[in-house]
Amino acid sequence: MGRGWKRIEVQIPRQSLTRQNRIKELHAMEVDRTSCSLFWANQFRVLLTAAAYVLMQELRLSAAGTNCARAQVWTLRERFLKLGARVVASARRMVIHLPQSFPFLTTFRHMAMELGASPG
Repeated sequence: MGRGWKRIEVQIPRQSLTRQNRIKELHAMEVDRTSCSLFWANQFRVLLTAAAYVLMQELRLSAAGTNCARAQVWTLRERFLKLGARVVASARRMVIHLPQSFPFLTTFRHMAMELGASPG
């Protein structure tokens, strides 16, 4: 019975820390920034922030099995959303040309495939 209690004592703080990190991420995304005097404008801003956070969670889930599987929102943003690329769009598809010196290319390809991109 002593082992069971020890295991519970180790798991609860770890889950709590994960929860606290997710709350910190929401504050870093400025979910609490409601600077407008109108209620509906503030409500819409909070809704957009929540939608962006859900999209970032999906991006994190698609990175499972890579070195970015437990990355925070800012890390994902800096590595995969803020990068220079050339986008070529045609009637049937969109092609993203990444720079050859992009250090996270294999992780980016893995995440794109997980999200439904076609190889090509």
